Amino acid sequence: MDIIVCIKRVPQTSESEVKIDSSGKDIEKDRLTFDTNESDTYALEQAVLIKEKFGGEITVLSLGEEDAEDTLRIALAKGADNAIRIKAEDFDELDGFQTSQILQTVIKTLNYDIIFTGCIATDDAYSQIGVTLAELLGIPHAALVIDFDVNKNRADVQRELEGGLLEHLDIALPALFTIQTGINEPRYASLIAIRRAAKKEIRVIGKQELQQAEFICNSVLEELYIPPISKQVEILTGSTAESASKLAGIIKEKGLL
Repeated sequence: MDIIVCIKRVPQTSESEVKIDSSGKDIEKDRLTFDTNESDTYALEQAVLIKEKFGGEITVLSLGEEDAEDTLRIALAKGADNAIRIKAEDFDELDGFQTSQILQTVIKTLNYDIIFTGCIATDDAYSQIGVTLAELLGIPHAALVIDFDVNKNRADVQRELEGGLLEHLDIALPALFTIQTGINEPRYASLIAIRRAAKKEIRVIGKQELQQAEFICNSVLEELYIPPISKQVEILTGSTAESASKLAGIIKEKGLL
């Protein structure tokens, strides 16, 4: 069973002070450490568990700059067989849809039964890539998967919904699944495996090698800012329709609509 896992190298900001850089469109990263996006580690572990049960190959794919190859090598050390880096330095600012287009252009040339992504990236929190990628590829998908089983042709999954509800799905393969944290227990890479992974070749793909003339960007980042500390609260009263109307008015008044 052939599996593709999309992974991302992200800064670890949970215990660090985040500052906006001079461009106003990114954060200062000089003093931050980087690691594999958390939910992506669970996606990779799920792929390795399936490989151990059914055989096949795992290909890890990342759209990132050269230092993303360190993240790919850790994935190789944990059980992936092949690694591909798409050169992010060949592109300008990317939004979620454009990123999905680029990933789709590469993935459509590969063999796969299953595609795994993490359910969310901790740096931008878009939660868009997996489901958008599935739509571009024209395959079924399930998001926020917390339980996963598979046979030769179908996947039996449970996904998390709002309000503590669970949805049980039976999905024909090939398909894409965005994996929630906690679905398994990600393994650590052994020192021997890390040394072996350091010698493996990582395929690097530039923009000129992608068979697509243009990637559409739907949104542009204007500015990053740290929200001001405020205690102002406005309680909306009335029926649901009345509250929704008031909220829409407030949003329009503030220029957000």
